[in-house]
Amino acid sequence: MNLRYFKNMIPAAVVVLAAAGLSSCTGDLDVTPIDPSKTMVADEPALYAKCYANMAIQGQTGANGDCDIDGLDGGTAGFVRQLWNANELTTDEAICAWGDPGIPEFNFNQWGSSHPMLQGFYYRLYTGIAYCNHYLEVCAGIDATREAEVRFLRALYYYHLMDCFGNVPFATALMSTPPEQIQRADLFKWIESELLAVKDLMLAPAARKDTDNGYGRADQDAANLLLARLYLNAEVYTGTARWTDAKEYAEKVINGPHKLWTTGMNGWSAYQMLFMGDNGSNGASQEAILPLLQDGVKTTAWCTTLFLMASTWKSDMDVDKNYGTSEIWSGNRARSQFVAKFFPNGDAPQVNISDMAAVAGDDRALFYGIERELVVSTPTEFTSGYSVGKFRNTYAAGGSPHNSQFIDADFFLMRSAEAYLIAAEADARLHDGYTSDEGTGYVNALRERAHAAKRGGYTTDEILNERSRELYYEGFRRTDLIRYGYFAGEKSGQYLWEWKGGSEKGASLPAYRNLFAIPAEDLNANPNLKQNEGY
Repeated sequence: MNLRYFKNMIPAAVVVLAAAGLSSCTGDLDVTPIDPSKTMVADEPALYAKCYANMAIQGQTGANGDCDIDGLDGGTAGFVRQLWNANELTTDEAICAWGDPGIPEFNFNQWGSSHPMLQGFYYRLYTGIAYCNHYLEVCAGIDATREAEVRFLRALYYYHLMDCFGNVPFATALMSTPPEQIQRADLFKWIESELLAVKDLMLAPAARKDTDNGYGRADQDAANLLLARLYLNAEVYTGTARWTDAKEYAEKVINGPHKLWTTGMNGWSAYQMLFMGDNGSNGASQEAILPLLQDGVKTTAWCTTLFLMASTWKSDMDVDKNYGTSEIWSGNRARSQFVAKFFPNGDAPQVNISDMAAVAGDDRALFYGIERELVVSTPTEFTSGYSVGKFRNTYAAGGSPHNSQFIDADFFLMRSAEAYLIAAEADARLHDGYTSDEGTGYVNALRERAHAAKRGGYTTDEILNERSRELYYEGFRRTDLIRYGYFAGEKSGQYLWEWKGGSEKGASLPAYRNLFAIPAEDLNANPNLKQNEGY
């Protein structure tokens, strides 16, 4: 089964109007007929597809239709958009020029329990869990492989809740009463047990293109990679490090079929091809472990790759105007500390994207510096800060986008490059903070793909910088900085970035900022919940 056009498979009967966490979703998923003489049969393919679609589109009626979540628009409640905002705008990698409610609070690390975008992200995750719980309730026993995938997706939604919000409401079935709050360490154990239980029941791992059956579905390596990610951050979530386990499961991915894409095409680097309009067909998808499918006609959305591309571009950034979309929003750009990962001496040139990568000696340095300030002196001005041209709707292999406005580029939510970095970091932590030959080889494989100079070994801090160079703007940075202690808490003053904590030169953050606040609306609706410390 190919999920490319899943939007057409979603009936109105499964739309959820999520108002307050899990407990509010149950009535809208009630499929009991009014007339008891009628028999209703679950539309298994549609319910299954909806569990995936929750991450890729805002609702079943396209970009300009209703959102699945009552009271929120697709931008505010889109999964990728708010995953990105929560984990990038709060860090050294990105800052946004817009004044939308919630954006300045992200920029300056000043969010609270009524933050509209964090509320949208929270309810999007719980909407996904409600879809998964509903599927598992009414479709149990129909297809064992799909059932395992839905359990994986539910674990993935809970992973993001655990990572961002800590102790959260927990239920594995639709409920008519408010769910209890689970402790973070206990949720870690549940996610781990679920992934271990389902991974061998999922599709066998395979490198797929968008014309292949199974493209867009999570296979066994998705579970292996999520386990590796879980173990990498285990000390944060539970107080106990799991470096050996992190390396073991990362290496399962490295040794599997989802190989790094290393072949450029028509002047585009192999790295660029991962983020282009034809990334499902140009070969780069061999690296994709969980792609979120996008199509400019079939699956229009403001909240996925269109957001990643349009929010980071301005119309002056490509002399050929070869963007692949008419949507150019000029909002998100780089803070200077991120550019310094490629130009540590503060000498990033004011040149275009292709010249920037050449000067940096690294294909991943996809910055535009012409008429830009390196240092962000004015947060509300897009040209204050270097622009980032990582995502575009251009076709590397030639051809035209399906639509002049909406994006065809799939978003690779999970890709095998992450496994190389997890294995390398775990290796370094197991060897007194410096990689063995094996761990060094994992980092060098990524640097070789980027035509960057290889090194003889890497410290843990150097691997943190390499994670930024490889995975920037993909939603990892906040979690990485927390794992290293540099985001908030005692060590946060050791690494400052401009406007951190609202100070132009940066300021340390109190430890409670390592978690977001549970939305006040859910606290009011569920008496079982206790707010995170500090809010």
